[in-house]
Amino acid sequence: MEKTLPPIPVKRYFTIGEVGELCGVKPHVLRYWEQEFTQLRPMKRRGNRRYYQHHEVLMIRRIRDLLYDQGFTISGARNKLQELVQGERDRRKAGEVPLDGMEAIEIDQEEFDAAVVQDTPATTGVAAASAAAKTVDLSQLLHLRRELFEIRELLTVGH
Repeated sequence: MEKTLPPIPVKRYFTIGEVGELCGVKPHVLRYWEQEFTQLRPMKRRGNRRYYQHHEVLMIRRIRDLLYDQGFTISGARNKLQELVQGERDRRKAGEVPLDGMEAIEIDQEEFDAAVVQDTPATTGVAAASAAAKTVDLSQLLHLRRELFEIRELLTVGH
C-alpha cells in the first residue's frame, strides 16, 4: 500500500483538507486521530476550523505509516509514537541529533562566524552591509538541520 506522498509546501498553517491531501488521509480520519493521539493538537480558529503546522503534518505522516504501512493497531501506533516522541525529547535534552550511527558535527559559533566572513565579499561600505545580510544565525541552521533529519527519518521509516 506504499503510496508516494506529495512534498510538504513551505507554509505556516495547513487546513484539514490540505493535510488530508498531503498525507493521503480523509479529513474525518484526521479528526478521529486527534482523539486517539494526544500529541496531535491542531490550532482551532473561527468556527472550530483546524489549522495544522508543519510538525503536525510530519506527525500525521508518521501515524499513517505506522497504521497503514507497518500494520500497527491504533493502540500500538499510539505507544510507538509515544516512544518516538520521548526518544526525540531525550536526544534534544542531551543536545544530540540522530545521525544513524555517525558522529554529530560540532560547530563552534566563532569558527562558524569566521567561515562565513571568509566566504563573503570584501567588507567595505555597501559590501560590508551585503556580507552582514548574507550571514545566517547558527540557531536557524541547527533548526533547519533538525527538520531535515526528521524528514529523513520519515523517509526511512518502513524501509
